[in-house]
Amino acid sequence: MGRKITVNYEEKPCYDIELQQDFGKLPEKLKELGFENRKICIVTDSNVGKLYLKEITQLLEPISAKCVSYVFDAGEASKNTDTVGKVYEHLILNSFDRKDLLVALGGGVVGDLTGFTAATYLRGIDFVQVPTTLLAQVDSSIGGKTGVDFMQYKNMVGAFYMPKLVYMNLSALKTLPKRQISSGMGEIIKHGLIKDTAYFSYLEENSDRIKALDMAALEELVYGSCEIKRNVVENDPKEQGERALLNFGHTLGHAIEKLSGFSMYHGECVAVGMAGAGYISMKLGYITKEQLEMIEATIQSYGLPVRIPEFSHTPEEILAATKLDKKMESGKVKFIVLKEIGNAVITKELTDEELLSGISYVTGA
Repeated sequence: MGRKITVNYEEKPCYDIELQQDFGKLPEKLKELGFENRKICIVTDSNVGKLYLKEITQLLEPISAKCVSYVFDAGEASKNTDTVGKVYEHLILNSFDRKDLLVALGGGVVGDLTGFTAATYLRGIDFVQVPTTLLAQVDSSIGGKTGVDFMQYKNMVGAFYMPKLVYMNLSALKTLPKRQISSGMGEIIKHGLIKDTAYFSYLEENSDRIKALDMAALEELVYGSCEIKRNVVENDPKEQGERALLNFGHTLGHAIEKLSGFSMYHGECVAVGMAGAGYISMKLGYITKEQLEMIEATIQSYGLPVRIPEFSHTPEEILAATKLDKKMESGKVKFIVLKEIGNAVITKELTDEELLSGISYVTGA
């Protein structure tokens, strides 16, 4: 156990993704990056803090000038500028300067919020990602996208800001509830569908091992997904083109997530969004009905939904919500469809009727 992926930015090595089986090598990696005898603030949420904050603090105290922490209430409701302001205040009161370090310990909400705080505190302070959920390990911790929600509009305020390190303890996945593992699988399945037919086949054929949290299978799963995302973000670090492919399932998914009041997990919403996008892809003549059924069967094999028949909002309301998404471009919805499994493309030419057909397909309306 122990693999490394180097992510390049502007054709130069930028940061490493470390896959390990525990947190033990984190101090060593931070020392290699020059953070010995610097102040460190561990930012985490109330759920993850109970599990790992003491251990991480004990590991980092010996190498730091001072090690403090900030814990906020777990959940998407905390991912806003109010929480960021409280972290700013904590850093100011502890005299943090530009040479000090933030450690994002937790899932996607923690990583996004800590990264945005790092990007904006003193015009930029270093941070590292220590993602503890499957979703964060394969998606949000990689690529330098940071952000917070604004008035329930998801990730409307943010910055591109690269971490100095992404350190993954794969054993942490064994502490996650099954629903969180399933949520992470939404992004993983997306990676295979948009870029890698062989990886999608691996997911299709190894669902039992993966769901059993077999460590060898998990390492292969996370490594493969990180490689796909690394390749995409290297080619398009600031989402000017190809990186938009990572939004497959997200245009509808984000609208559903927001309208559900975030009662559905992100990966669950993406799964439904992928089913809707797959249906639109089929209607456009790109994939067959049999391929759509196979995609949906793979999604469902990981405990994810492909329909929301009792959703409390109409297809028209979901469509309206998609048009408030930050992915709009010149008044048009930028939508990702599948030309074939493993090959996604961007289109801005879908009509409202075509979008509504995909929404109606997943809502049963």
